[in-house]
Amino acid sequence: MLRMIDINVRNVLRNLNLVVHRNEFVLIVGDNGAGKTTLFNTISGRLRPGSGNILLDGQDVTDMPQHRRMAMISNVFQDPKVGVVVDMTLRENLHMAHLRGKRRGLTVSNSSRRDDLYREKLKTLNMDLENRLDDRAGDLSGGQRQALSIIMSTLADSKLLLLDEITAALDQRASENILRIINDLVASEKKTCLMITHNSKHIRRLGTRALWLQNGRLVAKSDPGKSDS
Repeated sequence: MLRMIDINVRNVLRNLNLVVHRNEFVLIVGDNGAGKTTLFNTISGRLRPGSGNILLDGQDVTDMPQHRRMAMISNVFQDPKVGVVVDMTLRENLHMAHLRGKRRGLTVSNSSRRDDLYREKLKTLNMDLENRLDDRAGDLSGGQRQALSIIMSTLADSKLLLLDEITAALDQRASENILRIINDLVASEKKTCLMITHNSKHIRRLGTRALWLQNGRLVAKSDPGKSDS
């Protein structure tokens, strides 16, 4: 599904190789400066590798610009403010995400069919956001914004979901809820997912496997459901 071959990026990623299979939920673990965010930026097209190849569903996307990869890769970022447009309503944010990667203007359709879809998706969050489509995203709490970002990331028919330390800016209660949402969503919608974390608890609770980055290289891997002993 995703294959990175001998990737080198700015002396941060060094001859990195990675294979992620369809429907896998892979955790990327490492200390600050290990290269985790650089890895995600390279996958999404924000950074171009100095050498190596990136294949997505068999297609070589190494030189494909970021705006063209938007239809193939969805992102949820660490900062809840980054994933949404705070001055737009929930409906407008969802509609923009729904059409991501397609030609569009910013005109939002008010069709009942589309609203029904948005309400159905939001209802899975158990946050009553399905009844707040006309509210500004800026009026939501940090946890609610992050949950909205997650729903937005699933509306487009993307091949790969990238989650970049999505609970780092949230309190413990909000973090626990976001992790529940992600776990349920990835399983129910059979998403292929990469998630950056430095929280050892996540390794035991989430994902199909975990990969460690150290000095720009993948140096170890472990089944999150098993201890290292």
